[in-house]
Amino acid sequence: MTRAGTPRHVLAIDQGTTSTRAILFDGSGRLVALRQLEHAQSYPQPGWVEHDPEEIWANLRRIVPATLRDAGLTPDRVAAVGIANQRETTVVWDRATGRPIHPAIVWQDTRTTEQLDRLAAAGAGDEVRARTGLPLASYFSASRLAWILDAVPGARARAARGELLFGTIETWLIWKLTGGVHVTDVTNASRSLLMDLRTLRWDEGLLRLFDIPPEVLPEIRPSLQVFGDCTELLPGVPIAAALGDQQAALFGQTCFDAGDAKCTYGTGSFLLLNTGRQPVLSERGLIPTVAYQVDGAAPVYALEGSIAVTGSLVQWFRDQLGLIRTAPEIETLARTVDDNGGCYIVPAFAGLFAPHWRSEARGVIAGLTSYVTKGHLARAVLEATAWQTREVVDAMNADSGLPLTALRVDGGMTANNLLMQMIADRLDTTVVRPMVAETVSLGAAYAAGISVGLWPDFGALRRHWHKAAEWLPAMDPARREREFEHWQFAVTRTFDWPH
Repeated sequence: MTRAGTPRHVLAIDQGTTSTRAILFDGSGRLVALRQLEHAQSYPQPGWVEHDPEEIWANLRRIVPATLRDAGLTPDRVAAVGIANQRETTVVWDRATGRPIHPAIVWQDTRTTEQLDRLAAAGAGDEVRARTGLPLASYFSASRLAWILDAVPGARARAARGELLFGTIETWLIWKLTGGVHVTDVTNASRSLLMDLRTLRWDEGLLRLFDIPPEVLPEIRPSLQVFGDCTELLPGVPIAAALGDQQAALFGQTCFDAGDAKCTYGTGSFLLLNTGRQPVLSERGLIPTVAYQVDGAAPVYALEGSIAVTGSLVQWFRDQLGLIRTAPEIETLARTVDDNGGCYIVPAFAGLFAPHWRSEARGVIAGLTSYVTKGHLARAVLEATAWQTREVVDAMNADSGLPLTALRVDGGMTANNLLMQMIADRLDTTVVRPMVAETVSLGAAYAAGISVGLWPDFGALRRHWHKAAEWLPAMDPARREREFEHWQFAVTRTFDWPH
């Protein structure tokens, strides 16, 4: 039930890789107010990526009150808070002081690759995959946690005494907002390499493998439930949902049935397919994950294909090469030519994620001739996102037995109409963009609203979802397959790069 006075708004906190946003939605799922602040990206060594958790918290303290002021609301008019977060990013802090003992290590960070290679060489990969569904990759949280406990003097002993706490970003924010509730949800825990995908519990064997003291871990809870009431910023308002950002986008796209799929196009891109009540273990480089869990119900699972570099390739084209001044200009530049001129860009800046999982891979520009112009390069940049999506969808169709019939898309890159047409052409399927582009935040709001009874059921959420644009495939099939073959050849050029 909603609280006294029947407040009709939900606040979504969307804590992403580059910024934190606070967004208010009303009872119709309409965006009422939004505030956003970026935080610093730190690169202390090649392959290292860090954030300051205190900066993220300070930004949240600024934007939440500002969002309420923009909407003319007081905290007692907010029914619930839902949190969506950048996943796998790892924070360890002092239980007594609340201060992090090390910068947060971000999901893009590759510093633990050698540690994981040693575990794989010792034969641990099969055991880890059997229990978690995940490959031994630096993408996930466990090796980062182990690295911090080893790198900070005395940290491992302090963790074993219960003096330190670990969490991904939603855990950190819930702890700060509630004054000390130490929890995570199943979607974030499923990305840790430490949770059994079927029991939804921390696995003792995996804790031993990574040498993680159980005392440092948060309690795992369902995604849709009341985690606790805020004591900071929104006193008395319940935190009623927490989801990893990509699962939140799946929820916001109302992909509640097996076979429903979405792809979020941002810094990286993440395609999730709802597979129903059973996890589907992939043989083709995809990640089985928890999509969401309603309190008291069985979990819903998904298959995920994670692409490391998509929007960040456009940023590289702009900032490092200086060929465009703003990101939207890439569409205009790409439209100056009809094809890629035989040029393919594979953006393995820090390895390749799904379906290859080649951490040693490095990016290439292949097929260069003197004919190629900056327009062809711009087109190749956009096509890289489309072809990487095609690789993931092919693997997903084969693993799941649920052939994709339409792809719901969201994220900043969906404003690029040429890119959306490229994706429809290369997938040979319909691509659909919803009216509300902020689907990560919307999913967090929807989940929190369901938890406190603001919306009665999933059907009510589906009725709020509306199509804004649609792209139909129009590419010659022979050309599609010929160019895909060229793309795959270019991908192989990135493998086994010397370090």
